[in-house]
Amino acid sequence: MTEPEQPQNDPRRRRLLFRATHRGTFENDLLLGGFVRNNLATLTDDDVEALEILMELPDVDLADWLTGRRPIAPEDATPMLLRIRASLER
Repeated sequence: MTEPEQPQNDPRRRRLLFRATHRGTFENDLLLGGFVRNNLATLTDDDVEALEILMELPDVDLADWLTGRRPIAPEDATPMLLRIRASLER
């Protein structure tokens, strides 16, 4: 019997972690990468998909929203973006 694959060993999750920690701006590498690193083992497949979609947003917008420099626009306020923002406020 083979062991079930650990979430950290899943290629899709490894790719997500790499993308989150290599955004191109150090600020987003820390903010997004820290969130993904801290939650990788417990992310559901839906969470992974939501994060993959989030990774397509421009760095400038993400940094402004996550740091609170600019409010998150209602049309961009996805549950995942709000979840990351809330985790940074603790």
